Amino acid sequence: MSRNTENKLVTVIGGSGFLGHQVVRRLARDGYRIRVTTRKPSHALSLQPIGNVGQIALLKADIRNEAELARAVEGASVVINLVGILRPSGGRSFDGIHHEGAASIARLAAKAGVGRLVHISAIGADPKSNSSYAASKGEGEAAVREAFPRATILRPSVVFGQGDGFFNRFAGLMRMSRVAFPLFGGGTSKFQPVFVGDVADAVANAIADSRTQGRTYELGGPAIYTLKDVLELVAKTIERKRIWVPIPYFLLDLGAALTGWLPFAPVTLDQARLLRKDNVVKAGPDAASVGTLKDLGVQPTAVEAVLETYLYPYRPTGQYAEPRGA
Repeated sequence: MSRNTENKLVTVIGGSGFLGHQVVRRLARDGYRIRVTTRKPSHALSLQPIGNVGQIALLKADIRNEAELARAVEGASVVINLVGILRPSGGRSFDGIHHEGAASIARLAAKAGVGRLVHISAIGADPKSNSSYAASKGEGEAAVREAFPRATILRPSVVFGQGDGFFNRFAGLMRMSRVAFPLFGGGTSKFQPVFVGDVADAVANAIADSRTQGRTYELGGPAIYTLKDVLELVAKTIERKRIWVPIPYFLLDLGAALTGWLPFAPVTLDQARLLRKDNVVKAGPDAASVGTLKDLGVQPTAVEAVLETYLYPYRPTGQYAEPRGA
């Protein structure tokens, strides 16, 4: 894909997070001027050395503040919305962030004459879902399409990599569990983890190719894993043998209902509902309307090729373990 990035300004909304760092890194490498919005610019100073002097600018903007968003998209050729939450907190609700916030960005980007909009959603986004997370993602997609029909929508599966909240969480819980570990619903739920670097490449390739306008892409890795497969892979990687104890979903729901409201609860009730749904790229007739990583020119990276490079601190010898996959 050819790239003419000279004088192109890309606004990355929510660029200071796990995925945002990789997206900014990739865009800087491609030569774009980048404006990164974040609620707390002082927490995103580590982004600036990624690019050349003056290439990356930080701007305070909250997705719930339309005046700040309007300043963020002003003069931009491309806007990328990466903002998302996994649980409500601090006055930030699923609907307020994934639906209303996404709608504001799309509307303001269209009003400002922005040429391209890339919106990051999630596999399973569905306004009719019984999960508030998935429903808000689906409503956000619909609102973006209405306000900015040419938007490119990307739906990643579970995103993994250094600092992720998926494999790291299981590794941390497994380190504390000592002997046994719960296998919710028998461990049959399916996932298609996608490498964070591949998602960043997909974003960059999408904005460089006008043919992606108005299209939706589902981003998954090269392999599908059941929850049991995921847990066994984590246990093997961190060298900790565990006994898997099947737990029916109703007990998971009960535990999540009782403790899910706590700030550091391992699972919320909404996440328990999501766990019942497979998180994989559409296949068969359902896949006709969506593209994939390969359609965006990205060869998916295997979980096994990356996992050992960042889970080794969870081994019995901790950070002194040899990172064999490095």
